[in-house]
Amino acid sequence: MTAPIETTGAAAEAQPEAVLAGAEKGQIEGRSLGQIAWSRFKKDKVAVAGGIVVILLVLLAVLARPIQALFGLDPNAFNQDLLDPNTSLPSGDWGGMSAEHPLGVDPKFGRDIATRILEGSWVSLVVAFGATILSNTIGTVLGVMAGYYGGRVDTIISRLMDTFLAFPLLLFAIAISATLQGGAFGLEGLPLHISVLIFIIGFFNWPYLGRIVRGQTLALKEREFIDASRGMGAKGPYILFRELLPNLVGPIIVYSTLLIPTNILFEASLSFLGVGIQPPQASWGGMLSEAVNFYKVDPQFMIVPGLAIFVTVLAFNLLGDGLRDALDPRSSR
Repeated sequence: MTAPIETTGAAAEAQPEAVLAGAEKGQIEGRSLGQIAWSRFKKDKVAVAGGIVVILLVLLAVLARPIQALFGLDPNAFNQDLLDPNTSLPSGDWGGMSAEHPLGVDPKFGRDIATRILEGSWVSLVVAFGATILSNTIGTVLGVMAGYYGGRVDTIISRLMDTFLAFPLLLFAIAISATLQGGAFGLEGLPLHISVLIFIIGFFNWPYLGRIVRGQTLALKEREFIDASRGMGAKGPYILFRELLPNLVGPIIVYSTLLIPTNILFEASLSFLGVGIQPPQASWGGMLSEAVNFYKVDPQFMIVPGLAIFVTVLAFNLLGDGLRDALDPRSSR
């Protein structure tokens, strides 16, 4: 049997000093939950790429109008000289692509497709973000109340969720949008259409997040820090908004990044059916609707807005998947 190695007194005294020296050099450093999540997220190259695309799309949407003003672009400007007078189709190959019109022009009117894609980007993102904020606000508040208070409050909110989930949302949205096309609530035109879409999509989608928040709250309210808050005399509202909600930020962020592309598709669907954003205002769904009559003779007109929707939805989904893995404490990343 090997004899234990004895440590001399000088070495034993120096050992704590070495530990302190390492600590002073920054070799021993604790990391917050945010730093851990960020280090996990950086390792997921696909999610990082999705995040970069999302940032670029948001910047384009925010700067759409300034870019148009800077370069003198008009999404509704007609260019009849770029169309074949016999067929009203773009002259040349690939939908009339050229240096001045890199994505071509649309049939019948000759409007620049790139400018209309840029114009439609801010419409789609405003509707998607607005609807997501509305549904998240309602779903978070009602979900955390149902999970924390339980009993009759939980029963009423849960049945309310079931009722909203039973609505045929697409048919209901078509009916409301068609009814309010002329004007309502002192609004008309584009502001009315955007407000109606945000309300319909956001107000009827909150139960999905509400159920997630309710389930998370049921698990969190049995934790020790909630018992400690109650023991210190904290009331229900304080516990809800100062203790529970900060611990629900992760799931809410992840769900939001996955809900935004769904809302983009829903807005495009309503515009495609003619009850969303109305022409001549450019929107990706509206451009697809116009392209239905020309896709056989001018496929470029359908491919470009379809790719815009595809890339946007894919980028948000990749970002959402990466955030879900990064914020999950059970993740092995």
